Amino acid sequence: MRAREKYVFLKSIVALALICLCLIAAQWQYHRGVDRHHRNFLIEKNIAAPNIPLTFAASNLAKNEWRSVNTEGIFDANQTILLRNRYFEGKYGFEFLTLFTSSNGEKFWVDRGWIVAGKDALTAPVIPNTPSGTVEITGRLRLDTSLPRGSFFALPESGSGLISKWNAQNEVVTEGFYLDLLSGSTTDLTPKVSAQLPELSDGPHMAYALQWVFFAGLVGYGRILIRRSR
Repeated sequence: MRAREKYVFLKSIVALALICLCLIAAQWQYHRGVDRHHRNFLIEKNIAAPNIPLTFAASNLAKNEWRSVNTEGIFDANQTILLRNRYFEGKYGFEFLTLFTSSNGEKFWVDRGWIVAGKDALTAPVIPNTPSGTVEITGRLRLDTSLPRGSFFALPESGSGLISKWNAQNEVVTEGFYLDLLSGSTTDLTPKVSAQLPELSDGPHMAYALQWVFFAGLVGYGRILIRRSR
């Protein structure tokens, strides 16, 4: 094979490789779009579904995530964590979670909504009262994997007066789910600002998939034009 033919062959191989990469990227974006559409459909369906007992929903967590469930048990006011960097109407604050033990002995976190931050970094936010004794609660079922990992602020405060850091997953053994609190058997359990729902958008993945297909077509068309010009 002459040098010129080898050069033309090499360019064709490069063009083919680029086309394959573009099509792989298009397929990846397509499947991301399909997965996100399915997730949004499941969220909308479960949010609109009637309440069910937590014991029923816990038998299939993935299928019942975002569904409203009912249960009863006891809050532990000494086991509260604050999730940082939460905003509501432009104000900085926290989401606060309190450990809950159901009547059948299951331990899990309950996200009791958003609260505004204290006046400075050393001032703890005002935590709503935690009722004592057995209460009934209604909340959205969430998978534990969506609970952020790492260090959180934990209450009550340590002896130094600073809010201590604490890892929710390592310090307390809990179930594979938690609840976004919606209401309870006492009025002080209903959050003033409940945990926000995600934005139910399919995103730009399908558009990106078409874009990559278009790029693949451009590469092929450009290779044909170069060959014709020669």
